[in-house]
Amino acid sequence: MTSFTLGEAAVLALGHVRPGVRPGRPARSGTPHRVPHRTGAPVRRDSIEAGTFEAHFFAVPGKGETDRLLRAARAALDAGRRLKRAARGEGRGLTASERLLAGLSAGAIRVYEEICTLARLNAGRVYPSYDRLAAATALGRATVARALHALEAAGFLVRQRRFKRVEGAGPGPRYEQTSNAYRVVLPQRLMGFLPRWLRPAPVPDDALQHEADTADELAAMHATLSCRELAQVSVGGALGRVLARLGAALDSQQRESHDDPQPLLDSSVQRRAALALSANMSGLTA
Repeated sequence: MTSFTLGEAAVLALGHVRPGVRPGRPARSGTPHRVPHRTGAPVRRDSIEAGTFEAHFFAVPGKGETDRLLRAARAALDAGRRLKRAARGEGRGLTASERLLAGLSAGAIRVYEEICTLARLNAGRVYPSYDRLAAATALGRATVARALHALEAAGFLVRQRRFKRVEGAGPGPRYEQTSNAYRVVLPQRLMGFLPRWLRPAPVPDDALQHEADTADELAAMHATLSCRELAQVSVGGALGRVLARLGAALDSQQRESHDDPQPLLDSSVQRRAALALSANMSGLTA
C-alpha cells in the first residue's frame, strides 16, 4: 500500500480541482472557466474610442465660468447639508432632487475643484485618471470614484468612458480601458436650491418680445410659400427632395383648380394640408 505525506496528498487533491471551484465541492455541470480578457483590462460598457469624439465633447469655458461653477457646487453642498438637517428635524424624507444635493460631500467638491482647475488650464480638455485625481486631492481612489459618481448624479459633471488601441502579438486589434473624459456643467434642475445670485440672469422682456416677433414674421413668410418651397426651406437632404416633389404635386393640383370651374381642392383645405405637412416634416427632423 502506497503511503503519502500530508503535503503530497494535498497537492494530488488540489491538482484535480479546477480554478474558481472550491475544494471538496463538486463543480456544476456546464460551469465555464474564468478566462481573463486578452488585453488584461476588459472595455467597459458605453465606452468610446479615445481620439474619435473629443472635439465635439469638450467645451472651452468662458472667462470666470469655472469659478462660478465651483461657487455653485459649494453652495449646493451647503444646501444639501441644510436639507438633511431640516429633514431630520421635521421627520420627513428627501425628494429626488434633495437626495442628489445631500449626496454631495466635501471630498466631491475637492475633486470638482481639481477638475475645474484642469478645465481652466487646458481649455476644457479634462481626462485625468483616478490615480491623478487621488494624488492631486490627497483622497483615496475609492473616495474619488464615489465623488465622481455623486457629481455626475447631481448634474455638475458629464463623464464619458474611453478605451484605446494597444499594440500586441497575434491577429486582430487589441483594446484597453483608458481615463474618462469630463465636462463641467451647471445643473439646471438644482437651480431652485441655489442662492439667487448664483442663478443665471433671466432673459430680458425685450429679448422675449423680439423672439416672438421673429417667430410671427417667419410664420407669415411660410404662409406665402408654395408647398414645394415650404418643403425646401423646412427640410434638407434626400427627405427634403422627396417632400418637395410631393409639394410640387399639390401645387399643380392647385393650379389646375384655378382653370376648372369645379376646383379639385379648396384653397383653405390645401393650405391646412401644407401646414400639416410642414409640422410633420419638423417632427421628422427633430
